[in-house]
Amino acid sequence: MDGVLVASIYLPNGNPQPGPKFAYKLTWFDRLIAHAAELMAAGVPVVLAGDFNVVPTEADIWPGHHEQDNALLQPEARTAFETLLAQGWTDCLRMLQPDGPLWTFWGYLRHRWPNDKGMRLDHLLLTPFLAERLRGGGVSRDTRGQEGASDHAPAWIEIAYSPKDSRAAPSAG
Repeated sequence: MDGVLVASIYLPNGNPQPGPKFAYKLTWFDRLIAHAAELMAAGVPVVLAGDFNVVPTEADIWPGHHEQDNALLQPEARTAFETLLAQGWTDCLRMLQPDGPLWTFWGYLRHRWPNDKGMRLDHLLLTPFLAERLRGGGVSRDTRGQEGASDHAPAWIEIAYSPKDSRAAPSAG
């Protein structure tokens, strides 16, 4: 294989919880964890990128929030995300910015954007081979402030990689 496999993730929101939508979210997460383990075992360079609809820790949401009932913050969803990372995936945005806010989402209601009441829902996870080649990344916050913008800001990374690097990637088996 000469290249990088990029998986675009849009994990179900899961609200309201408890209920069937939250159960579906957790089942979907379990399937992602199983598939991600297969990708990791294959030894190919992989990026899992997108809206995981989980706020991993309290550091990933504005201080003083009142979102305790939101499916995005439930212990089961957070544990699923931790299980995914425990396979060896690198949460590269948090690695690049270990402290402080790293919001990727500001809801449209209740003046969330102007009051900087954001949360981190969008993640870029890398296999170890790619994590070693990570050179930069961030969130293009200003995009969120443009008229008609999405409630998510683009998250991005830079990786020093060329197809010849894939031949040096560890292979499965």
